[in-house]
Amino acid sequence: LRMSTGTRILYTLLHVLASAVCCLMLSRTVAQAVREKVPFSAVLCKHLPGGADCERLVGSSAVYRVCFGTACFHLVQAALLLNVRSSTDCRAQLHNRYRDGAWGWGLLGALSPRRLLPHRFWLLKLLVLVGLCAASFFIPEDGFIQAWHYMGICGGFAFILIQLVLITAFAHTWNKNWLTGAAQDKRWYLAVLLATATFYTLASAAFSFLYKYYTHPAACHLNKALLTINGSLCGIMSFISITPCVRLKQPRSGLLQSSIISCYVMYLTFSALSSRPPERVLYKGQNLTVCFPGVRQDELQTEDTTIAILGAAIMYACVLFACNEASYLAEVFGPLWMVKVYSFEFKKPSCCFCCPEKMEEELRGGCRVEETAGGQCIIQDERDHVVYSYSAFHFVFFLASLYVMMTLTNWFSYENAVLETTFTHGSWSTFWVKVSSCWACVVLYLWLLLSPL
Repeated sequence: LRMSTGTRILYTLLHVLASAVCCLMLSRTVAQAVREKVPFSAVLCKHLPGGADCERLVGSSAVYRVCFGTACFHLVQAALLLNVRSSTDCRAQLHNRYRDGAWGWGLLGALSPRRLLPHRFWLLKLLVLVGLCAASFFIPEDGFIQAWHYMGICGGFAFILIQLVLITAFAHTWNKNWLTGAAQDKRWYLAVLLATATFYTLASAAFSFLYKYYTHPAACHLNKALLTINGSLCGIMSFISITPCVRLKQPRSGLLQSSIISCYVMYLTFSALSSRPPERVLYKGQNLTVCFPGVRQDELQTEDTTIAILGAAIMYACVLFACNEASYLAEVFGPLWMVKVYSFEFKKPSCCFCCPEKMEEELRGGCRVEETAGGQCIIQDERDHVVYSYSAFHFVFFLASLYVMMTLTNWFSYENAVLETTFTHGSWSTFWVKVSSCWACVVLYLWLLLSPL
């Protein structure tokens, strides 16, 4: 296990923990169970800063406050760790404790006396995070929620932009890397072909699934229009990527990157359709609720939480990918990484194309393998240089906290948000935010194809 990886895993776990707490506080079922089953809950609420009925401790207001604490936790560290280039910098100890040869990977290590100080260091960070979240509940209600809401909108959209840049860069570098290999070994062409066919198969299956379960013969006209538009955009992107004029300026442009973007467009379409309010329609003498997960075209509406869980899991996986990948690219390419990443040229193909070989040559400098008391091998890969930007890592996690907050609370319709309907019924504001993200992804990819012309 690399030290840099262990540190990022622990920060990721802290963020997952905070997000889980937000989900519990937003759940109507959990709030009701606490009122009914927790002894003396009514008496306890009178002595807490949550109102007579603890209304501030549940619902969208509670999510806003927990995310405020999480955002402050990461923003302060992002400011303090700005321009840290070496792990020997005293400020680097705030991010990843190093003392007497024991790196601060905390809970992942053996609890030997040699590891005790780093272990306490991570416990202290957890207590600071909990303290910030708890302190946010003492902030007066007047104006705070509204102001934090506007801040969340700005941060949420900024995080969406970073996600779109990363997914297009991911597709771009994958295609460029493997076509570089194809110029040296024809077997890479087979890998490109198989990957392209797989992604187009997934995109086609997603389109068929969405059209079957998210449309209805007598309703869901907006869903049908959106699926038609986005499906057509995928076809247009694929056609443009192989046109002679584009291939002349970008010889390594091809269908692989278009297939990856098409899959992501279908995911965003799925996310948007899952987040819109349902419709009521009179069909064959029955009053049906249609246009959201669990619909079968000629049957009564049935709730299906599997779709909601799947959507939430994919969303959060994309969030964690963005947080970790952005910090690495910021260290490799500098502050303008969102521009420079597209121009990177690979010297040799690799299955691990997300990490340019520049990482091996310039960042690690030297690695030393140590064995812990428990027999686990630890690779110290940050002895001379940091592998990823500490400041960018925390800043993107700051934006991710705002994005999670806005997603859970239905963006512009946060007052009545509850967890049970966030990923299945949602709101029109959430729907249009995700549709706009989908179209922005298409525009960004088309710009990458057409800008050199």
